Amino acid sequence: MKTSPPKKIALLGATGSIGTNALKVMQAQPDHYQVSYLTAGRNAGLLAQQAQFYQPRAIAIADPEKYGSLKKAVGSGIEILAGKDGIVEIASRDDYDLALNAIVGAAGLEPTYAALQAGKSIALSNKESLVMAGKIIMDLAHKMGVDILPVDSEHSAIWQCLLGEDSRSVKRLILTGSGGPFRTASATDLAQATARDALQHPTWQMGKKITIDSATMMNKGLEVIEAHWLFDIPAEQINIVIHPQSIIHSMVEFVDGSIKAQLGLPDMKLPIQFALSYPDRAAIAWETTDLAEIGNLTFEPPDMQKFAALPLAYAALQTGGTAPAILNVANESAVYAFLEDKIAFPDIPRLVEKALTALPIVHHPTMDDILASIPATQEFIAGQLKS
Repeated sequence: MKTSPPKKIALLGATGSIGTNALKVMQAQPDHYQVSYLTAGRNAGLLAQQAQFYQPRAIAIADPEKYGSLKKAVGSGIEILAGKDGIVEIASRDDYDLALNAIVGAAGLEPTYAALQAGKSIALSNKESLVMAGKIIMDLAHKMGVDILPVDSEHSAIWQCLLGEDSRSVKRLILTGSGGPFRTASATDLAQATARDALQHPTWQMGKKITIDSATMMNKGLEVIEAHWLFDIPAEQINIVIHPQSIIHSMVEFVDGSIKAQLGLPDMKLPIQFALSYPDRAAIAWETTDLAEIGNLTFEPPDMQKFAALPLAYAALQTGGTAPAILNVANESAVYAFLEDKIAFPDIPRLVEKALTALPIVHHPTMDDILASIPATQEFIAGQLKS
């Protein structure tokens, strides 16, 4: 029987939570994948270790100040690039099969765009690419005839539920969320919450930025915007339900009233593996789901007043243009300010709302308009922090 050659992967964001889990997935089936490229933001030490183990064609580090230490650690034989342009250069190359974009934040947008322009399908964990430039990204993917394969557990679940279904039969998408560490917290609790409190996620192990987004529930708001573009579903047909056990990763309700759900343990290796192996399903290499042991699965509506980020995200999607990009960048800046103890937890959505109110919205934006909104929003939030 003829076997297929290994799939050549460009892993963008290799040292973060998604990136390291993706390497575990590929290492579990070494005959199926070849790591062609690796990139990282600042963690030169881990990137060097990964490069020495996987021997990719080239690696890139976003922080140019890390280039020297990275080159010294890796030695000769592997091409090393640095800076944002180095990561975009790797994404633009044509000698790999699939890009997995696991970069966190707005920094992932340009590599997504570059990979699509190079005619590459993308396994997309960087939700910001679609939040900020959904129409541009989806139009380019369609033009190039390539796929965007969702890696977020919620969007992977919806994708799996929709396989084989007629899109006209979909009534609504139901995104599930754990509710984060403050699901039952009072307004007083939120006002006094520290970064350490907010990083105590009850079910998932994620990076700091994404964990804070879960605590504010901005992650669900961003996922609504992402789902709108991925599945071409209006916002009013995308609902959120709180599911503390994080076993049902999302659901689809159809016009006949039936609901499909995708279940699994809260482990990002599962949706990563599905995206990498698609259209096949790889044999399981991880712990299986024991529903009897789990016991109860419960659901509740989200508190839109307590978690102000949710209505802000719906409003930004409705406004359109550069509003979702401003939402995303303002949130990103506010999250890092909170992690640095510069603002209180409730100030995160407050700063986002201020940015959406104060900054001009460009309707029908080009990619240049969206990229220009990044420093403009960052400068606005920095000014708010000083005032």
